[in-house]
Amino acid sequence: MTTETYTADAPALSGIKVVDLSRVLAGPLCAQMLADHGAEVIKVEPPMGDETRTWGPPFVGPDTSAYFTGINRNKANVCLDLRTEAGQAVLRDLLAEADVVVENFKAGTLARWGFGDEVIRATWPRLILCRITGFGADGPMGGMPGYDAVAQAYSGLMSINGEPDGEPLRVGIPIADMVTGIYACTGVLLALQARQRTGEGQIVDCNLVNTAVSLLHPHSPSYLLGGVDGARTGSAHPTIAPYNSFAAADGLMFIGCGNDGQFRKLVEVLGISGLADDPRFASNGARLVNRAAVEEHLRPAIATWKRAELSRELLTRGVPATPIHTVGEALEDAHVRSQEMIVSVGDYVGTGIPIKLRGTPGTVRTAPRPRGADTEAVLAALGYDVGHVSRLLRDGTAHAAGDIERRTASSAR
Repeated sequence: MTTETYTADAPALSGIKVVDLSRVLAGPLCAQMLADHGAEVIKVEPPMGDETRTWGPPFVGPDTSAYFTGINRNKANVCLDLRTEAGQAVLRDLLAEADVVVENFKAGTLARWGFGDEVIRATWPRLILCRITGFGADGPMGGMPGYDAVAQAYSGLMSINGEPDGEPLRVGIPIADMVTGIYACTGVLLALQARQRTGEGQIVDCNLVNTAVSLLHPHSPSYLLGGVDGARTGSAHPTIAPYNSFAAADGLMFIGCGNDGQFRKLVEVLGISGLADDPRFASNGARLVNRAAVEEHLRPAIATWKRAELSRELLTRGVPATPIHTVGEALEDAHVRSQEMIVSVGDYVGTGIPIKLRGTPGTVRTAPRPRGADTEAVLAALGYDVGHVSRLLRDGTAHAAGDIERRTASSAR
């Protein structure tokens, strides 16, 4: 536990120290969320680096993809070979000062290096170990590897995504990975709160398949309570109508009516108010049964409007509606910018912090660091003298940014 003094205006997690041993997405996102809210996070990368550094183009440097920058800001960066005894000794020193460690190694890796659960509990009883896996550690699929798309497919999530007459589709973002990162961050915060009472750390166990299964609402209760299996509905909602994308005069837009009052306002704006009194459309249940029929009336009327104008008119009357933006349109949107959801530090530009704490706001302080950029500084902070640091660099246990850059340039030649 660090001894940093808490103040009223400090970020919420000031004084919390996190060792981020994870790579790819869910773990790094969890650690970045903690860092955004003030935790001191040290990312430990292996000599070959987090593989997402190579997931491009686009790249923002010789060793950094745009993908990597999205989930690794606000972290110091240390490059260590944890397969070596000397590297494991450094890790023990890092854990001795840490409140939280985030890892997503293959099952059994930490135990093989001498950091099994029992050892961690006995040696650092206040440490919170956040473990992220594909399928979990036990059960019939325990220990099996899994990327986001595997979790989407295994959980049934892909089966409900796509057009009714098309094939199952992966959701267009790595949603299982990202929500697992959010769940992991939530779990860490719960464990920190529990430690306030008990004085003890615990294991926070998250996996991609559990996350994906948790995201099946409302299809899961429909199946569990009504025996109705999920089906692909495109942009439409399985239990609400109208709730779909529609073609306006200048492009696609989305309109959702969650109650009968909203539907009545929609048809009034469109000049077809009589539809609200038609028994086929008078209630959500009736509209759901007659979805195709109600949309046959709506689509020609919507097509006479420009999407922004109709969206504004509906929104002012309390009917949810919006143009369907591209990613670029959304990131350049005036409202998105007003919410500080695009931030920059020096040359770094990224999405902002979605959790807005009014008293102790999170901050974006540093851009993602080059691999090994802080190795020497972190080792020195652990009390290693210059000779010790030099030996670790010389024998390949630790790597500094300058050495990595020279090796990268040499191999390129």
